[in-house]
Amino acid sequence: MGWMKDETGLDKTAANFVPLTPLSHLRRAVRLFTHQEALVYGPTRRTYAEYHERVTRLASALTKLGVAPGDVVSTILPNIPAHAEAHFGVPACGAVLNAINTRLEPDTIAYIFDHGEAKVALVDPQFLPVVAEALEMMEGPAPIIIEVADVHAGVYADSDYMEYEDLLATGDPDFEWIMPEDEWESLALNYTSGTTGRPKGVVYHHRGAYLMTMGTAIDWNVPRDARYLTIVPLFHCNNWNHTWMMPMLGGTVVCCRDITPAAIYNAIADEGVTHMGAAPIVLNMVVNAKDHERRPFDHIVQAFTAGAPPPAATLAAIEPLGFNVCQVYGLTETYGHVTECIWKPEWDELPDEDRYAIKARTGVEMSMAEHITAMDPDTMEQIPMDASTQGEIMIRANTVMKGYLKNPEATAEAFRGGYFHSGDIAFQHEDGYLKIADRAKDIIISGGENISSVEIEGVLMKHPAVLLCAVVARPDDKWGETPCAFVELKDGKEATDAEIIGFAREKLAGFKCPKTVVFQELPKTSTGKIQKFELRKIAREL
Repeated sequence: MGWMKDETGLDKTAANFVPLTPLSHLRRAVRLFTHQEALVYGPTRRTYAEYHERVTRLASALTKLGVAPGDVVSTILPNIPAHAEAHFGVPACGAVLNAINTRLEPDTIAYIFDHGEAKVALVDPQFLPVVAEALEMMEGPAPIIIEVADVHAGVYADSDYMEYEDLLATGDPDFEWIMPEDEWESLALNYTSGTTGRPKGVVYHHRGAYLMTMGTAIDWNVPRDARYLTIVPLFHCNNWNHTWMMPMLGGTVVCCRDITPAAIYNAIADEGVTHMGAAPIVLNMVVNAKDHERRPFDHIVQAFTAGAPPPAATLAAIEPLGFNVCQVYGLTETYGHVTECIWKPEWDELPDEDRYAIKARTGVEMSMAEHITAMDPDTMEQIPMDASTQGEIMIRANTVMKGYLKNPEATAEAFRGGYFHSGDIAFQHEDGYLKIADRAKDIIISGGENISSVEIEGVLMKHPAVLLCAVVARPDDKWGETPCAFVELKDGKEATDAEIIGFAREKLAGFKCPKTVVFQELPKTSTGKIQKFELRKIAREL
């Protein structure tokens, strides 16, 4: 078969090699599904023709603002139509989309603006005060702020910034999209939650996002004309890439600004939502909805859940309500979910308790991944698949990031041995199905958000009464986990738990603040290292 090698003259041409990009999905959809609903948000109904035109105008308008290919455009927006439009409009002008967590504090937003060198930022008026503080903290040039009013939610523009609709009006509806010349070109820049200090900038390429959309459609059995509810934030792994996927299927993105039980039930009942992604806390919210928040519906809603395995009690309660829940697993560095607990028919007849335990497994690699398993991180050898031996989840896939922006050392460490090191500890069953046994020790996962214990400790150590502190995860029925701070006070000093929590709130975003404070002498090794494993035992028993 040596004659098949490229050196014989069988080269790539425009006819046989087109860079893979999710932009292609919308360019195709405007021709095939022209008058079908693409975006829904309350009374707002946009066809694919309208969606495509607004995306084109946005790309053109950004170009007129001076945004060049390779530049970064940030967003600080809820899950509203403008945010979906930005997911196509920003890369359509050759730029890189940087969707920022709307829950972050000014200092971190300032760091992200500086580190990513954002040229423009689309901001919801609700977040303008925080952004204004961030701009004051920046070291480099500030991005141009575009205010995105949301009349449907009663959030109006009231500042001196240009408004989003006015920006679109400057755009050319015939603007020629700037498609990637190489599928390895950067598409998006997403920042981790800073679990080891400052957040790291995770760079996505067009190829990975395209393959992510293809694999998800296959593994989730997403049909043509599916109606997808945006519960997963568009800033979180770009909504697990689902918003990029829907035009491929001629489906409809149903936007949801505020995630409440009533909003979810209304979307299912009124808009016919068929698919949604959600953290276990959202599933719990659906289960515990009050009677007046519930709405009847006559179809099964397919739900991907990730972040932490859903409790068996939640699965047992939500399935009879009309939801089929599938556990998936992934990270920011993998574009979102890359494993799925693929169901086997022989499990159907198992007792409920056993079925739900299986449903909470991390699962096996999805179709867009090459190899995902658990290995000894030192030897890079496969662990025994005996449902007890633990190893680190290792990932090899086209849906792994390009690397960490401006951080070659962290990138090299993450890719050591030819796999992406997840930092998550798991065991494997005989059939290869993974099950997370523990998270990287310093990470607290609360309501689907990763929180750095190191960051919280750094703030609490500044309190004048604190001698030492350590923060660990405390199990929580609602949030999955919450930060629990163990505090050792200085001699002669006093403080209350309310004072400690209040001090943290002055420095940190609300979701990062400890919900529990325990005052005690901290257990230490002979060398003075705090024994967090002892504190985790205490936290579990609180």
